[in-house]
Parts: sequence; structure tokens; C-alpha cells
Amino acid sequence: MDGNNSAPPAAADVAAQAGEGPAPVQADIRSHAVHHDQSTAPDRDCSPNRRITPRPTFLENLASTRDSQFMLDRRNDSEIDRYFHGPRDLDKHSKWPIFLRMHGSVLPKMILPLSFVAAWSTLITLLSRYVVNLGINNILLTVTGFVVGLALSFRSSTAYERWADGRKYWSLLIQTSRNLARTIWVNTAEREGELGKEDLLGKLTAMNLILAFAVALKHKLRFEPDIAYEDLAGLVGYLDTFAKDAHDRERLQPPRKTLRKAVGEYLGVSFAESNPRKLVKRSKKPLGHLPLEILNHLSAYVDRCIANETLTISLHQAQAINGMAALNEVLTGTERVLDTPLPTAYSISIAQIAWIYVLVLPFQLYNALTWVTIPGSIVAAYIILGLATIGSEIENPFGQDVNDLPLDTYCRQIALELDIITAMPPPNVNDFITRDDNLVLYPLSTVGYPDWKDRSVEEIRAALRTKVLANTPSALGSEESTMVGSMSSKQSV
Repeated sequence: MDGNNSAPPAAADVAAQAGEGPAPVQADIRSHAVHHDQSTAPDRDCSPNRRITPRPTFLENLASTRDSQFMLDRRNDSEIDRYFHGPRDLDKHSKWPIFLRMHGSVLPKMILPLSFVAAWSTLITLLSRYVVNLGINNILLTVTGFVVGLALSFRSSTAYERWADGRKYWSLLIQTSRNLARTIWVNTAEREGELGKEDLLGKLTAMNLILAFAVALKHKLRFEPDIAYEDLAGLVGYLDTFAKDAHDRERLQPPRKTLRKAVGEYLGVSFAESNPRKLVKRSKKPLGHLPLEILNHLSAYVDRCIANETLTISLHQAQAINGMAALNEVLTGTERVLDTPLPTAYSISIAQIAWIYVLVLPFQLYNALTWVTIPGSIVAAYIILGLATIGSEIENPFGQDVNDLPLDTYCRQIALELDIITAMPPPNVNDFITRDDNLVLYPLSTVGYPDWKDRSVEEIRAALRTKVLANTPSALGSEESTMVGSMSSKQSV
């Protein structure tokens, strides 16, 4: 990582480079680094708690707020770019009718195919009009149309199933993050004195690891293998991971796309599309598995809490362990969705069926429609090829298309909810229950907890029975709300 901390080559390594034999595998890189650190700087503090390497340079420029943390790709984009590129921002609302909206539409990717269909149908119409009639019996429309309908239905249903599975797994991730964070923050005790301070900082570290798991999973699903992204580096930059060792600044600053390539990708030209796994394939070092490594650190934290008896109740221990198992289930499930697309044979066959139908369509329409064959073919092509394009776009729900899942929004939601959980100390039951404004029998009575505490159990139960009777429609005389119907009973309570 850093040239100032790289150890000189061992003698065996030099011999191996000279052709005298293979270099042995380094048994313990960490101990070797410590030994080298001690030998090169004897006056330096070499205690076990001292950092072996300096603070990584990628921690210098990080996001300052939650909003900027998860707006990396849109921070400097214009409103036009944000409108035509995704994923969609769920906070935005459009008042345009649905059939007039362009944000989320596949029409931009249909421009070239529809232009080709327009030219093709025009050519067939002109040849049939002025040279030789190429029209055929439209009975073929019925036969082939049924097959095309089945193919597109299968394509759309399988693609949507993958999209829905991706959303379900991220919903499970949000749910598990909430449960695990609550277990750690509320059910894990804090000891007295300095140990309590360590417990508090440990809790905050665990919270960051929960968020880091979601962010790391997002980057992994998008084939972004580095660790220095602004929304991730500050959360896991201190961990010893393979991704940290393989950090490469060039992956964070890819070369700018040419105008031809950018336009080609926008129009859906397959020859202009890049391999989404190119950054992973070009890595010169092992990338490891960052979400799984984060789970290992989180599991180690839970084990320490159990060992130092800050997490003693077996039910809470099981909740924490089951929470990490659920996170692993999310990891495995999203990888299954990502790495198991529709078999290539199906994709090729469906695409061929759709295009054959569209190309033969002008021949079948000319005898009945003549010049209307041209717009009729274009409309039919938009319907058929549009459904096929939608299926292709949502097949991978974790990408950057407009209709893909807004993973940045989900990560920001987890981050904000974790901030809400940690904003206050774990609630003290005796503190909030005994407050004067705790209206325990609201809306029957506006008397607070201290007044009801002075009454007998029989009076409390009688009031609860009165609460039910006061809320019945016969007692109210109409379908009024509980607030209105209970006003008459407050005076007697």
C-alpha cells in the first residue's frame, strides 16, 4: 500500500528472482511488518496498540453529511442527467401523466430499433407499391403472435421475479439492521467508569459495521471492488481486509467516456456497453469478500460482548447471532439474483423471435393497410421490442439504470435510522413510564400515570371496562370517533 512501509526483499526472494528456486510463502506478514517497523525506527513506540501503517490517504476527503455520503454519482450532475439516468430518486414526485413521462421509460433505448423498423417498413411498402407486391396472408399474425406473446410473457415474468427478489432481500437487510442495531444499543449493557466508555465506543463501532455491510454489499453488487469510496472508506478503512490491500486509485477515477461511447450506451447500443465486471477482472491483487469480512468483525464484537458479560441474556445473544445469520442470507440471496440471469439460450431465442415477428410484420400488413403499414409496424415494434427491453433492463436490479433498485436510498435510510437509534441513550423504563404526561388511559382520561398509581387495581380495571363501553357505537349514538365519544366519560373518571 505505502512505499514507506514495504519491507525489503528477503534473501530467498532475491534468489528466486535470480532463478535459484521458488520463493517461500510468507508465514506471517503482520509479524514481519512489525519486525521491520522496529528495525527501521527503534525510537518509535512499538506497543501492540500502535498502528503498523499510517492512516490511509483515501480517508482524507470523505463525505460530511448523510445526504452527500450517498449521492456520489449525482453530486455534480445536471438536472437533465439526473432525469434520464438512474436509479430513481424516491423523494421526487412528478405530476405528469404516466403515459407522458420519460423518467423511467425505455423509449431512449428504442430510438435506434424503431428507426430501423421505420426504414424497413418503408422499404417493403415502397417495393410493394411500385415494384412487386410482397404482401402475404396475415394468418401468420395469429400463429406467430401467440408464440411471441408467450415468449415476452416468460421474459417479463422472470425479469420481474428477479427484480422483486432483489427488493425482498434489501427489505430483509433493512429489517435485520434495525433488529440487530436495537439489540446492540438497548440490550447490550454498559459497565461503569472507563469500561463503560469502551462499551459505548464499541457499540458505535458495531453500528458503523452494520451500515458498512449494507454499503459494501451495494458496491459488490455493482462490481465496484475498491474500499475508498466516500460512503465506505470512513466506515471500514481501519479494518484489515483484502479490499484495503488491493486499493487502487485508478479504479476510483476511471477515464472519461468518449462522446460516441456515452451516446451509444444511452441509446442502448450493445457494442458501446462495457463489461460491468471489468474493474474486478483488472485487479492485480486478491479482492477478498468485503461484506463477508465485515460480518466476521461484527461476529467478533458480539463474541466479546458475550465474553465480558455485557450481553448476558441468552435470548438477546440468539437475536444478535440470528441477525448476523440473516445478513449472510441477504448476502447469499443477492449474489444468487446477480449471478443467475436468464439462461443465454432463452435470451437469444426470445430476442430472435421478437425481431423475426417485427421484420415479417410489414409483409403481413401491406395488403390490408397499404401506406398505414409504416406507422402500424412502428407501433407494433414499440410494443414488442419495448417489453423485451424492459425485461432486459430489470433483469439485474442492482445496476445504475433508472428502473433498478435505488440502493443508495436504502443505504441512506439505514444510516439515518441508525443515527436515530444512537441519538439517545437506551431508554430507562422507570424514567418514561412514571412521567405526568403519560396518559395511560387516553382517550378515556387525561389523568397521568402518577394519579392512576394512587388508585386501586379495581378502579383501574373498572376504568378499562368503561373505556370499552364508551367506544361502542350504541353508546356514542353514531359513528363518531373515540375522541368525541369519550368526552362525556372524562368527567366521571
